[in-house]
Amino acid sequence: MEILVTGFDPFDGEPINPAWEAVKRLDGKVIDRQHPVHALMIPTVRYEALSAIKRGIERFDPQLMIAVGQAGGRMAITPERVAINCDDFRIPDNKGNQPIDEMIVPDGPAAYFSTLPIKRIVMRLMAAGIPAQVSNSAGTFVCNHVFYGLMDFMKKEGKGRRGGFIHVPYAMEQAVNKPLGTPSMELHQIARGLALAVEAVVENERDLTVNR
Repeated sequence: MEILVTGFDPFDGEPINPAWEAVKRLDGKVIDRQHPVHALMIPTVRYEALSAIKRGIERFDPQLMIAVGQAGGRMAITPERVAINCDDFRIPDNKGNQPIDEMIVPDGPAAYFSTLPIKRIVMRLMAAGIPAQVSNSAGTFVCNHVFYGLMDFMKKEGKGRRGGFIHVPYAMEQAVNKPLGTPSMELHQIARGLALAVEAVVENERDLTVNR
């Protein structure tokens, strides 16, 4: 099983994006000695990000896809439960796009749920001492745009691929010049958490019915 994991380039004036900095550390990793991981950086740009993922799908033909993004202010790694069909950008993307209350896919459903075992991911990370929690909102910026677009693509394609989205906190390097107490996590911990998340997905097609 080929695995594709994506991370965004820096945006909103940040020097780095912890999503990509962590994801690129997974490139070439082999899960359970038989499932290679491919890392791909995507632009923080409406539509272009999803187009980059589709090119990655054509190149690697992955059966599992996990998109990763930065959620500054969160204290934990947060697998996302649901993507909504709405672009409502608080700030412009990296090419100045700032849609307000626009549908991502005009004829698409209101929302898609992740096909990742998000609660198993959270339990795997917490057992390893890494803060993690299920998130019920991926926002309305490019992260949600990619999450929704990816799920819509897989649904229409009908090839049984699995996928979803995971948000990660600021890296500690980013928090240095932010207000005291701004949540952050060391990059090696973020990368370790994502590796554990991939393992949890590979090993489990079904999620648990527990509170997380």
